[in-house]
Amino acid sequence: MTDCCDEYDGLSRRGLLRGALGVLGAGAGTAMFGTTFLQTSYAATRRADKVVVLISLRGAADGMSLVVPHGDPAYYSARPRIAVPAASLLARDSFFGLHPALAPLLPLWNAGKVAAVHATGMPVANRSHFAAMEALEDADPGSTQRVGWINRLIGRDGYTNPLQAVGYGMTSPITALYGPQGTVTAGTVDQVVLAGVDQWDHGRRRASLGTLWGGAGGPLGRGARAAFSTVTDIAPARRVSATPAGGAAYPDDDLGAALRSAARTIKGEVGAEVIAVDHDGGWDMHTGLGTITSGAMLRAAGSLASAVAAFFTDLGPWADRVTVVTLSEFGRRVRENASAGLDHGHGNVMFLIGGGVKGGYYGTWPGLTNSLDADLAVTTDYRSVLAELVSKRLGASTATVFPGFTPEAVGAFA
Repeated sequence: MTDCCDEYDGLSRRGLLRGALGVLGAGAGTAMFGTTFLQTSYAATRRADKVVVLISLRGAADGMSLVVPHGDPAYYSARPRIAVPAASLLARDSFFGLHPALAPLLPLWNAGKVAAVHATGMPVANRSHFAAMEALEDADPGSTQRVGWINRLIGRDGYTNPLQAVGYGMTSPITALYGPQGTVTAGTVDQVVLAGVDQWDHGRRRASLGTLWGGAGGPLGRGARAAFSTVTDIAPARRVSATPAGGAAYPDDDLGAALRSAARTIKGEVGAEVIAVDHDGGWDMHTGLGTITSGAMLRAAGSLASAVAAFFTDLGPWADRVTVVTLSEFGRRVRENASAGLDHGHGNVMFLIGGGVKGGYYGTWPGLTNSLDADLAVTTDYRSVLAELVSKRLGASTATVFPGFTPEAVGAFA
């Protein structure tokens, strides 16, 4: 018995199988070298002056619970059991407020480092988890090329080290990472190693594998050499202490582990410009979304906020170089269902946190209706938010990263 829909439950199970096949199939050359999946181009590392961290909230988070439109009366009439009381909201203005479980983010909010862009999403509603994830992360509607927006981003300047884009909390690349440019994905930074190498090995296994694969052709040879190069290049990140700095306390879950690895990778200065974090945090809340005292939303929002707050504390002097963006495949319906949950919807909220962010609430509110199939309409294409992020923070051409798309100004970056 699960609280999520059958499609998402099946997708999560298929994801485990797809991850195993990814290592053994598309990345066959790296399967024998560890749990890391990487594609097969490599070069010397370079320092990344700014870093974007994408947190994918898998399962379709309800943006109207995270950032509550308390100024719209339809929100309360549509959700008699699960609405967040206005008096409990944090950072409340005349219209919006934050779920109280996001309290760990308040210091960053008060410092002007958190922005929430509401009523964002794809221009056309897509209520299939699988199809929506693919479309959202490809970000190139109508294209026959399966290349994600992050892969286009890192491919813009001819630099080819796979550590330029790293994915944590995953066993094979998410669609945003997928494409011709080399990337690295792993559960944590400590998994980016050669299998079987330990303190008793003294380099013999690495030397033997180098002899075996050094001159080999084809994808197996290229994969092996990419693995060797990447394991060497990421070593400074693995040497960064696993004990968080500044007293940071990550939650003991997959998101906490992934962001801890992201912080070590940034502090190790191995050239990571984009770090993608996959977070399957139980966001598909068809039943038991809960209240401000118990339930699935309280747990998921609390984990997200605690992990992100710990991440920025852990980063210390690196924090101003890093910008976090959250993205979920779609939002939820306006009206609660009979199981005190929410079914698949359309519009959602995106958070921007950290360096370069102008804090506050953004977006054009479309208004809600309390009807059976009512959605939050999308008034800001999510690509406009991402385009402003990559252009302002990384100096990237939005025409390259989001071909055929003309972004609108969001205004959430200095």
